[in-house]
Amino acid sequence: MEELSHFINGQRVAGTSGRFADVYNPALGEVQSKVPLASKAELDAAVAAAAEAQPAWGATNPQRRARVMMEFVRLLNRDMDKLAEALSAEHGKTLPDAKGDVQRGLEVIEFCIGAPHLLKGEFTDGAGPGIDMYSMRQPLGVVAGITPFNFPAMIPMWKMGPALACGNAFILKPSERDPSVPLMLAELMQEAGLPDGVLQVVNGDKEAVDAILDNPTIQAIGFVGSTPIAEYIYGRGCSNGKRVQCFGGAKNHMIVMPDADMDQAADALVGAGYGAAGERCMAISVAVPVGDETADRLIEKLVPRVEKLKVGPYTAGADVDYGPLVTGAAKERVLGLIGSGVEQGADLVVDGRDFALQGYESGFFLGPSLFDKVTTDMEIYRQEIFGPVLSTVRAKSYDEALGYAMDNEYGNGTAIFTRDGDTARDFASRINIGMIGINVPIPVPLAYHTFGGWKKSGFGDLNQHGPDAFRFYTRTKTVTSRWPSGLKEGGEFHFKQMD
Repeated sequence: MEELSHFINGQRVAGTSGRFADVYNPALGEVQSKVPLASKAELDAAVAAAAEAQPAWGATNPQRRARVMMEFVRLLNRDMDKLAEALSAEHGKTLPDAKGDVQRGLEVIEFCIGAPHLLKGEFTDGAGPGIDMYSMRQPLGVVAGITPFNFPAMIPMWKMGPALACGNAFILKPSERDPSVPLMLAELMQEAGLPDGVLQVVNGDKEAVDAILDNPTIQAIGFVGSTPIAEYIYGRGCSNGKRVQCFGGAKNHMIVMPDADMDQAADALVGAGYGAAGERCMAISVAVPVGDETADRLIEKLVPRVEKLKVGPYTAGADVDYGPLVTGAAKERVLGLIGSGVEQGADLVVDGRDFALQGYESGFFLGPSLFDKVTTDMEIYRQEIFGPVLSTVRAKSYDEALGYAMDNEYGNGTAIFTRDGDTARDFASRINIGMIGINVPIPVPLAYHTFGGWKKSGFGDLNQHGPDAFRFYTRTKTVTSRWPSGLKEGGEFHFKQMD
């Protein structure tokens, strides 16, 4: 069985803690490799090496750092197929979805090529008599990212790209469920010209996370995962004096107005609800049709689309819609939530619990499930399911539908489908959620805007990628200077006359 490693000082390094986690092939339900889990001593040693490497990298001018990013983009495109294959084998995503995972990370790296412009400071000439003032953006030093299993390429790049472009050294603690792609990304960054020690990949579990939170050298931490862990990391990291941004769970609603194009809305819901087996923080998990007639029309459109979804391994071809869940525990949790929905009185219109795939009986596959007439007191509404389950909550009016999204404790993303511009504008203005889609089901911003949720979906003052990332990974230093004018008393500025 393959034994994975850490990536320290420019090379793969075996773990020394003696502890390992199993890495599964989720389509087969079999362990395919094991990954070392770092001890506190291993994490601290990686941080110490990063701290030694960072000053020279921070002193490298932004253009040269940007050239490393340029070369990294070229290498990502060169190895796209290889990265997608490794990602799919450990996560279970289809190959097109895996390539999309890499691509959305690549786009943030492309944005980071603009570091020379994004790191410019400000200047005030003549702030006082002979006084000038200017500000500089400087790296924090050593920073860290703790990233989730569901986007093992994209989110590590969202974190490490801006951090490295700003001149920091970066400690990446990826998910132990699918660690191969982060290790491959580190090797590609090294091939692109990044100096040894500037990017360290340390695999681990809670012991490594706590070591990151408590290490005094680490100045900032970025995290994406569940809300309870986000709250824990934010609280402990901040109490240790670190700059922290944490992004947690979600319960994303899509409001469907009576005037919406129902075919368009149904197609959008199927893709947004079931893509990647629902294991996305931006997945639409709640459809909110306004009015019973709208709900009936929507369900009529949804049922045949949901029933026709093709579930299978990534090796089964490009027409597979989604693959297995990432682990057996994840599958059992989703099955339990579907069962609770039935027990609490929701109408299970499409039941995917008995899905079976010949030759993959031990895989973590789950068929798509569709609920109707869900109420807000049910567990399937209250919890983030993170599986191929779509719930329909019927609303009597637009204001009631708006209230469902606004009253929910999460505020990651939301969408509305309508042909009416006034309704769409009102929705965008009033909703208390961070990312809004108007006839767009998954409103993930492009790399030059920022990504971040509100309420219990986000903790911290600055968002991911875009300009906010460059603010998060730098400190502003302001200089006030006064220089003599250069004109000395008694100076002569004319030709002397001949005696």
